[in-house]
Amino acid sequence: MGFKSLSSEEIATCMKVISDPTRLLMLKLVSKKKYCVCQFVDMFNASQPSISQHLKKLKEAGLVVETRKGQWRFYSLNQSSPKAELIQVVLKQISDQDERYRSLIEKETPVDCG
Repeated sequence: MGFKSLSSEEIATCMKVISDPTRLLMLKLVSKKKYCVCQFVDMFNASQPSISQHLKKLKEAGLVVETRKGQWRFYSLNQSSPKAELIQVVLKQISDQDERYRSLIEKETPVDCG
């Protein structure tokens, strides 16, 4: 059970995408369960367009998958991505007791899109 070999370019691109603290924490969150855009808007206290841009970058990098339920979009970690193992290693370095991560979890609301 080893890492899938990635090119230096693939690794650099992946690291660039997750170098943003918001995107990195979004990945940590979606590694545990699915989240709706509206939940991220509340949790990160950010605008919907801003959250959507972050998710678009993560999706384009193949790091998250989007599922639709009616007009709502939910995001989860893309476990089938060739980069999944690399991402898991990075995410394991973020403690569940990380101050910013904990504050996001505390702001989490039930899905109430609409």
